[in-house]
Amino acid sequence: MEHIELFFKSIFIDNMVFSVFLGMCSYLAVSKKVSTAVGLGAAVIFVLAITVPLNWLLDQYLLQPGALAWLGTEYADYDLSFLSFIMFIATIATMVQLVEIVVEKFSPSLYNSLGIFLPLIAVNCAILGGSLFMQSREIPTLGLATVYGVGSGIGWFLAILAIAAIREKIRYSNVPPALRGLGITFIITGLMAIGFMSFGGMLTGGDEEAPKKEETAQVDSIDEKKEVLANNIKVNK
Repeated sequence: MEHIELFFKSIFIDNMVFSVFLGMCSYLAVSKKVSTAVGLGAAVIFVLAITVPLNWLLDQYLLQPGALAWLGTEYADYDLSFLSFIMFIATIATMVQLVEIVVEKFSPSLYNSLGIFLPLIAVNCAILGGSLFMQSREIPTLGLATVYGVGSGIGWFLAILAIAAIREKIRYSNVPPALRGLGITFIITGLMAIGFMSFGGMLTGGDEEAPKKEETAQVDSIDEKKEVLANNIKVNK
């Protein structure tokens, strides 16, 4: 259940675009056509699915204070956390280069349509944000880190796919001249963000029920004590 909860939470509730507005540059620039949005979204899913667990391993066994203890007790006091940004970006850049080579090899048309935005995935704040959120939220296992990376990528994919589909249809709508282009796109993005916020209650039901059960148990125990005390008073009389 923990994996499923984190998966859906990273897609809907903590969506990179609609929750923290990361990756907006490529989200706005490559969302004019559904075909290019699908290609870039798939590339983002792949990069996040690979880099988040890799950076989790780097963080656990290299960067955290005391993470080098596996090399020996003399390395237990080393703290390499100041290298987090450099190591994370290096991992991301390597994976992006791999994606760029694969896309150019197997889909030259998609490679040409994405243009400069494909190599710019390396500096996409949503990609780096996935690794930094993984680190700050202290995700405990490699499996959960992988689930978080895949879920975050799918969330970004759904966001850019939805806005691309809307922008293709909105060309035939009577949009006021002052709002055409990025103006109406920002308005739609804000409305979509409000819609995604409604998913915030999906995974909170169990958290709210547990305290209620505890309160009920406390009330029952108090009632039992009152009954015992009343019986003792009657016996003494």
